[in-house]
Amino acid sequence: MKRRRLGRSGLIVSELCLGTMTFGNQADEATSLAILDRAFDGGVDFVDVAEVYPVPPERQWAGRSEEIVGKWLRTKSRDAVILATKVAGPGGGWFVTPVRENKGTLDRHHIRRAVEGSLQRLGTDYIDLYQTHWPDRDLPWEETLEALTRLIDEGKVRYIGCSNETAYGLTKSLWVADVAGLARFETIQNNFSLLYRRFEDELAEVCRREHVSLLAYSPLAGGVLSGKYCNENWPEGARFTLYRSYSERSQAMTRRFVNKGTLMATERFVRLARELNLDPATLAIAWVLSRDFVGSAIIGATKPEQLEPTLAAAEVTLPPEVLEVCDRINREIPYPMG
Repeated sequence: MKRRRLGRSGLIVSELCLGTMTFGNQADEATSLAILDRAFDGGVDFVDVAEVYPVPPERQWAGRSEEIVGKWLRTKSRDAVILATKVAGPGGGWFVTPVRENKGTLDRHHIRRAVEGSLQRLGTDYIDLYQTHWPDRDLPWEETLEALTRLIDEGKVRYIGCSNETAYGLTKSLWVADVAGLARFETIQNNFSLLYRRFEDELAEVCRREHVSLLAYSPLAGGVLSGKYCNENWPEGARFTLYRSYSERSQAMTRRFVNKGTLMATERFVRLARELNLDPATLAIAWVLSRDFVGSAIIGATKPEQLEPTLAAAEVTLPPEVLEVCDRINREIPYPMG
């Protein structure tokens, strides 16, 4: 497993990161622990979680993913794992949870309460990478960054990052950090895959010029790029099969990920993978890892065996002619997720 430095930080991580948003929901505790073990044995030392996981959430589940990861951490040397988690912020309004009463802000009070809760559930005294899950446009950047910088000064957090951010938001935050002498975001965790390349329109340039690393979430487009939704197939227990019966927001997400355009493009990527003797998931992850601004691709699973084709991607380097075929498919079916 190759390793990459995140931004300008001292964090050097496996180029695959294990995402945990299914832990405690689609994957029960025993299965989640087995997934963590399989990923770690495969060379993955980077684990990403969030205070609101699992997703989709229910009141009794919020924070459960952190508790499961915390239990697993106790079986490992803490220094052997790079641990990332997130404070919800405004997007947490989707999550009605007992974890804490947050009306959706990244002010110093809620950040403090969030990090203390995460540290307790994770059973650790520090977090390697602490991220804002959603931006807070109604609050001055200075307050959020000052609160996060204080956590670094106290040793509770090593480095900070953002998630679901725009080019404006990332650039503005870096400017404020520079002018005010505050900690900067070393990473940005955004949606990025063969079916969703909007990150390359603007954010990729910011990352390259400012030395910020992308942690690419949904590199399989929620599992769509595995091909399992092709031919009008909705596998039992799969994410978007479940989402169809959840909230309106979950249903809207399903329509965004599984539609005529995404399935047309996926069918072509699946054919390409088969021509290369690769699993479609391996091709999709290897393509994400080919981007120079990517620090790590976040993979997920609901059972350990699902990790095999994604772990295999770490050993695959796609030649230029294959990358060009991927580009051609994207030009012919542009922005299928909108």
